Amino acid sequence: TVIPLMVTFGSTEYRTGVDIDAERFWEMMTAPSAPFPRTAACSPGDFQAAFGRTFDGGADEIVCITVGGKLSATLKSAQIARDAMPDRPIHVVDGDSASYGFGMLVLLAADLARTGASAAEIVAEVERRKPDCRLYVVLETLEYLKRGGRISGAKAAIGGILSVKPIITVEDGLVETADQPRTRGKARERLFELLTAKPVERAVVLHGQASDVAAFADELAARAGIARSSVMIRLIGPAIGPHVGPGAYGAVVLRRA
Repeated sequence: TVIPLMVTFGSTEYRTGVDIDAERFWEMMTAPSAPFPRTAACSPGDFQAAFGRTFDGGADEIVCITVGGKLSATLKSAQIARDAMPDRPIHVVDGDSASYGFGMLVLLAADLARTGASAAEIVAEVERRKPDCRLYVVLETLEYLKRGGRISGAKAAIGGILSVKPIITVEDGLVETADQPRTRGKARERLFELLTAKPVERAVVLHGQASDVAAFADELAARAGIARSSVMIRLIGPAIGPHVGPGAYGAVVLRRA
């Protein structure tokens, strides 16, 4: 079960993945004179309703993995919903990342559930593997970080003059700059270095309408020594897209334990 976050264009609010998909989001995001989208967490009521439906469907226990608690109020909403159902075994896990940075942990949890692992065993393994899950994305421009209030206008202007292509990551649940290469070519090479610094178990390529993502996925698989068929390519969704902007690309890797 996926509980949608909210994105708002102007006065219209959409549930991500329900009322608006990634393709439509980017159409709206890049339209001339489009209002800058705002994002919001889902409510405790959303979680409580989803938990109830899941138990009604026959679940004995629930493991809920959310976007990082330092990045969004989503974790708090899930905890409030859990606490409102004290007689139900609900395990809420802080994913400590964003997008497939915690989505990779969800995939891992689903794999464990299919093998018959208990909720406690799944939570323990997810917590153990968190440090192995690494996200790196190179930005085409600093403009969207500026518009979202993440950096100052002066810093964005200087970055544009210097042709800086920042590579961002998530460290200790917060968005940080991993490096600031000066050209696209240097940024691409540095991205590969960061992603393959340690042996890779699986990978997901992410992009915001970036070009040549298939070629990037091909090279990442080759450098990581994993099957190209195992590397998914996913369009960045409405919850993260406003902060990274069009042209952003990168990947999430799960390093071998």
